[in-house]
Amino acid sequence: MELLMLEGAPVSLSQRSLLVNQTRESGGPVFFIIQGLSSLGEKTMVLFVFFLLGYLVILGGNSMILFVTLSDSRLNSPMYFFLRNLSFVDLVYTTTTIPNMLAGFLMDRLTISIPGCFLQMYCFHQLAVTGRAILTVMAYDRYLAVCNPLRYAAIMTQSVRVLLVTGAWSFGLFCTLPSMVVAILQPYCGPNVVRHGWCDLSSVRTLVCADTSVDSVLSLSFALVALLITGVLILTSYFLIAASVYRMGAAERLKAFSTCAAHLTVVSISYSAASFVYISYRVGNFSSEVRIIVSVLYSALTPFLNPMIYSLRNKELRVAIRKTLAGIRPAAVSTVKAVST
Repeated sequence: MELLMLEGAPVSLSQRSLLVNQTRESGGPVFFIIQGLSSLGEKTMVLFVFFLLGYLVILGGNSMILFVTLSDSRLNSPMYFFLRNLSFVDLVYTTTTIPNMLAGFLMDRLTISIPGCFLQMYCFHQLAVTGRAILTVMAYDRYLAVCNPLRYAAIMTQSVRVLLVTGAWSFGLFCTLPSMVVAILQPYCGPNVVRHGWCDLSSVRTLVCADTSVDSVLSLSFALVALLITGVLILTSYFLIAASVYRMGAAERLKAFSTCAAHLTVVSISYSAASFVYISYRVGNFSSEVRIIVSVLYSALTPFLNPMIYSLRNKELRVAIRKTLAGIRPAAVSTVKAVST
């Protein structure tokens, strides 16, 4: 994505709209201006530090899970394969938006090229759906582990794992590509100020100089398909798990709970946050700045918490992380001594 800085003094939104008319090619604007949170004044730097620290935690935590699950031969079960894919999605998902938004904190006017805007928009929405789909695949994995443990290894082979993850990515593509194509084909005549921290589909749609009712229905339909299909499949998996656990003894119930605890916690937080954002946007009368902050917190919450939840709930992963960190320290000390000598 191409980020550009405009020269000159700060301008108001009305002045920005006038600026659009001076920077258009035939057929539409040359770039979009990301409004972000620059209007908050001194509070902007506080938010910058807060979101920067959160992003660093997301990078560090998910990168650690990727490295540990790839390097430790003991973490070769299907659960860690799916967790590795989820961490990768979380890394890319947050990287498509948060660095762009952080740059907006430091610039009075942040712009993005039209192709860059739609690329960012597509990656953000596609990865969001793919993350939900991978959580659904992990729910199926937990169902097999609890309800059909004797055949688990025979069913969840390497080829099946790859097929499930490929299906998750394909599902994300199916649910986002039609809305993105329609958005790209729409005419944009100005203004070009995106009232968001990044190129969000609903925010960019307000800049279309044509009827967008079909676009809204299409994007809403595919969003409901994505949420309902993944939500129903996850609920079904845990309903079957609960029915199976009900017939188990106390020790088996405890083992089944420990098997599902981390994933169930992540799913609960993810869908609760999504429900809160959906309700707050339609019930509360919030300013655009509050809506941006809520959107950022929602999009970063699960990637931020995933590494913590899985490392706290999973003893094998926790031991592997400690072992990795313990191996890094002597290597770092040896490097420092070699440099000093």
